[in-house]
This record gives sequence, structure tokens and C-alpha cells, in this order.
Amino acid sequence: MKIILAPDKFKNSLTGSAFCNAVEEGVLAVIPDAEIIKLPLADGGDGTIEVIDYYLKGQVLDVEVNNPFFQPVNASYLYSEETGTAFVEMAEASGVKLLEPEAFDCKNATTLGTGDMIADAIEKGAKKIILGIGGSATNDCGIGMATALGYRFLDKDGQELLPIGANLSKIASVDVSKIHPKLNDVSFSVACDVTNPLFGKNGAAYVYAAQKGASAEDIDMLDKGLESFSKIIKAVFNVDAQQVRGAGAAGGMGIGSKVFLNGDLKPGIELIKSLARFDELIQGADWIITGEGKLDSQTMSGKTIQGVLSSAKANQIKVAAFCGAIALSKKETVNMGIDYADSVIGKAISLEDAMQNGYVYVRQIAKDFAESFLY
Repeated sequence: MKIILAPDKFKNSLTGSAFCNAVEEGVLAVIPDAEIIKLPLADGGDGTIEVIDYYLKGQVLDVEVNNPFFQPVNASYLYSEETGTAFVEMAEASGVKLLEPEAFDCKNATTLGTGDMIADAIEKGAKKIILGIGGSATNDCGIGMATALGYRFLDKDGQELLPIGANLSKIASVDVSKIHPKLNDVSFSVACDVTNPLFGKNGAAYVYAAQKGASAEDIDMLDKGLESFSKIIKAVFNVDAQQVRGAGAAGGMGIGSKVFLNGDLKPGIELIKSLARFDELIQGADWIITGEGKLDSQTMSGKTIQGVLSSAKANQIKVAAFCGAIALSKKETVNMGIDYADSVIGKAISLEDAMQNGYVYVRQIAKDFAESFLY
């Protein structure tokens, strides 16, 4: 029997790797000759870097870069010299996690530090860069990142502008004559789970800027800036930004990574599956065992389990879900395509017990699952 283990983490309880080890122990205790393949996954959110490291087996490199307000900050990214692949999270340099809430001010924030990290990875020899664009503190359409890579954004008098969101509407032209000489030799994959357009009521500013410190007046100004800059994008790159799915992600970094990096925007789970060679390795499997902290109505919104189910369905493989908690009926889980489901909270005596002893309970769930084949 061939069983694939493909979980997301259980936040604050179990990593994906720990889940795999617990399930392996439980299954092998009952079916000792089972073939088990561990393929921990993530959807681009917290913990993604650990999962990517599982496959890249790279090293964490530290570099001093610009924070959202042009101040020095130490940031880290993952790099595998063997494969020439780097994983860069924009939140490391340009994220809200670097700031106190009272300091949020996306109209004056920049993605320059994200570009600094990318430039460092290119200098180290990276030929493929995976860019995660969640958790940003910015709304600059990626012009800060692009500035670090040699692009120059000029006003109507030919003067270079500070690369912040408040200046988007002042951009009259883009100087591409001094971009990094190795930039075009690097392929970029961008983990993007947001589908918002660049501007308008569903765009980057109106949907996300308030939570990054923007006032109502700021939001209106930023939205006008994004719309204005979209015309520059059309003129320089011949791309209709408003038609690009996910253009408004991370304060416009979606479209910025597409036009400045020639990036390929994909859902985070699809990028991780590609890195794991998931669709290749599941061939011939009898079961895929997946899991996440909570199985609920949000599960099919680009989460890890949705990615697992799409691959399983395409290959007619049964799916079992071992989760921290299940907030769906059996009929709802079956309709999702899940053939077997069990939860930690159903075995634990309390939430605290479930969180602290998740490994033990997941191992027991796996054992019960395996025994269901024998009796």
C-alpha cells in the first residue's frame, strides 16, 4: 500500500514534518510494509519557508536591507546553491511584522528592501527566485523593489522620485536603461493567493490600505495613484494591469512583480506542489493523507487541502483528512472529496490538551485509520 502524507501545519501545535512523522508511526504500527512518502505542504502563509527548506535544503542567508521606511533592517532569505534557487519573503523586509501598529503608514512605505534581498540573491548566483508577497506594509506597486534592481521612476521634469505609494501619481516615465544586468537571466515564481485588481473598489488601496495605516483620504489618493501608474505600465510594458488577476496583491506588488521581474503569479499551494514534484510522486498511491488546523468553509479557498484534493481527484486517489478540528458535517466533507476524516479535538479532553499533545493524537488517528483496513 502506497500512502502519501501531505499536510499543512497545525498552527501553534504541529509542523507539517511532525505531522508526517506522527502519521508514519501510527500507520506502520498496523501496516508495517506500507510505502510512505512524506510531502509536507503550505499555501504561502506562515511557515512556508520551513516547508520550502524541506525541499530546497538550502541555507538561510542574512542581509542588511531597507525596511518600509528606508531604515536598515536585517532580513533573511533561503538559498540553495546546488539548485540556484532562492526563496524570498517580502514580509522580511517590507512587512507589517517589522512595525508597531501605530507606525503603519503605507502611503510613505516602500518595497525597496524586498528588491535589496532579490539583488543579493542574484549576486549570490540565484537563477530561480520564488517570491512570497504576503504580509506587506506597502502600497507602492513594487516600484521600491524595482528601484533596488536599477529601474528609475521619473517625474515630468525628469527627476527621480522616492519609490513610495504617495508618489505613484507623479510618475511620468520609467528609465529601464540601468536595470540589473543579470535580472533577465533569473526566472521568478510569485506566490499570490489574492485575486484583486490593481485599482477601484476591489483594488489594492480600497481593500487593504486601511489595515496598513491609510486614512480615507489616503486610500482615495493611493487608488488614484495606482490608476495613474497603470497607464505608465501600459505605455512601457504593454500590459493592461487591470486585467491581470492578482495585480492588486500586496499593495500592487502583484503587477509589480509581473512587469518588473517578468514573474509568474501562481497560488502558493501550486508553487509548493511544483517544488515538491507532488503530482509526479503521488502516481500509483492508494491514499493521500492531508491535514490542517481546522477543516471549515474556508478550506476550499486556496488552502493546502484544496490543492491536495485537486491533484487527488485528477488521479483518482482517495483522501483522508486528519485535522485539529472539523467544523463541517460528514456530508460536507464527502462533497469536498474527502473519503475519511478525523480530528484531534474529538479525542482530546480540552483545547489545551489538543494543542499540547497534537503529535500523540495524530499518531492515534493514523493508527485507527490503518486499522480500518484490517477490520
